[in-house]
Amino acid sequence: MSYSVESVAYWYLSKEEMSPKKLQKILYYAYSWFLTLQNESSDELENKLFEENFEAWVHGPVINSVYDQYRHYGYKEIDKFEGDLPKFDSEALDVMEQVWEVYGGYSGNELENITHQESPWLNARKGYQPLDRCRNEIEDKDIFECYIQRVN
Repeated sequence: MSYSVESVAYWYLSKEEMSPKKLQKILYYAYSWFLTLQNESSDELENKLFEENFEAWVHGPVINSVYDQYRHYGYKEIDKFEGDLPKFDSEALDVMEQVWEVYGGYSGNELENITHQESPWLNARKGYQPLDRCRNEIEDKDIFECYIQRVN
């Protein structure tokens, strides 16, 4: 079962206000770890937290629709979400909580630097210079193969 990316974003924004960059990277790690922990192999990646794909932008993984929704904040913090949150199943909630525990203390810039060291973003940007505009999708298979190595 997958959720809307908006509902996952609201869940994280209910934790604290954060920059759009931090939100994008937190969503990336939630998606990545859910994909890795809820699938058996890189050949069958059916279980996803949400359906949107990440693109390998200059500042790290980005979902274009989320960027459009929060771009007016620029470098300012997005307000903390105070509304009603959707219900998530226990597997999704467990992964989302763990992602928050591990990555929630980092700033958007720190998370950007971490993603720039990891193979999914690097693979999607092959052939591009550091500041070149790139809209290549980060492949689910690359995500799975990168993070499954950390599980074992």
